Amino acid sequence: MTNEQLSNSTIFPLGQKMEANFIGDAYLQMVFTDPTPLNTSIGNVTFAPGARNNWHTHKIGQVLLVTGGEGWYQEEGKPAQLLKMGGVVNIPPHVKHWHGATKDSWFVHLAMTPGETDWLEPVDDGWFNKL
Repeated sequence: MTNEQLSNSTIFPLGQKMEANFIGDAYLQMVFTDPTPLNTSIGNVTFAPGARNNWHTHKIGQVLLVTGGEGWYQEEGKPAQLLKMGGVVNIPPHVKHWHGATKDSWFVHLAMTPGETDWLEPVDDGWFNKL
């Protein structure tokens, strides 16, 4: 699927390409940034096949709502979980984790993030390629 095909098939625009804290082609379109009444930001994140973010934590936590494709979510010390459209992930505060596309599928999710993110090291290529 090309970027143009993807941008025509998703709910929100593809957004801006993310460079820092991501491996591969990933895009962010902020959907909601008003601090009231929810006190959270909502971003539509689109990952090209094989793209992923670095390990990171959230001070307050995060919720992911999967809207397309297939991807991975993994907490440190636990096996990676395959995510598909309709999946929901509730990430507790201060839990080290990463998320991103599978090797052969685009992956799109809404990320509800009410607080700061602490970015850490990249996900190891050798390990990711074994998924």
